[in-house]
Amino acid sequence: MGTWKSRGLRGSTLEDMINHSNEVYREKKLALIQKIPTPITPIEIDKASRHITLAYFDQKSTVDYIGAVQGIPVCFDAKECASGTFPLQNVHPHQLKFMEDFEVQGGIAFIILHFTSLNEIYYIPLSDLCRFWKRMEEGGRKSFTYEEVDRTLQIGHHRDILVHYLETIQKDLDRREHGR
Repeated sequence: MGTWKSRGLRGSTLEDMINHSNEVYREKKLALIQKIPTPITPIEIDKASRHITLAYFDQKSTVDYIGAVQGIPVCFDAKECASGTFPLQNVHPHQLKFMEDFEVQGGIAFIILHFTSLNEIYYIPLSDLCRFWKRMEEGGRKSFTYEEVDRTLQIGHHRDILVHYLETIQKDLDRREHGR
């Protein structure tokens, strides 16, 4: 792998765990979720090794993952947060718009957020993300806190599934069905 001279590869531990979980889901025929490669533009390439040594991330990436769970379209982004506060600047407006459009088409969109200092992972439904976003647009805080996250949507692990988010998707579906 090339040496990056940027902020790249942040969150790679969470993504590695999700990638492993997705592989287990695929093998067990529970879900088919694919990592969407982040579009980059190479700037420097080491001619000897043919590795990219300097690049920048193209701005218009959508989400990190997309696929289907038991026939339901799903898309989500994986985020990490070292403190108890998640800055909304880590979600770009075009990502939020993509997730909103995705749900209009009958899919489910969410964020998997790892509070690294607590080693806790949460499912953040798009509805919660939109509520925090609206609050920011109306002049409120430009972040949301650990205390504001729905604890019933904590993502656990199960045997060889390191980030077992299918259970929280089901909780989200149940809430939508009951109008909560």
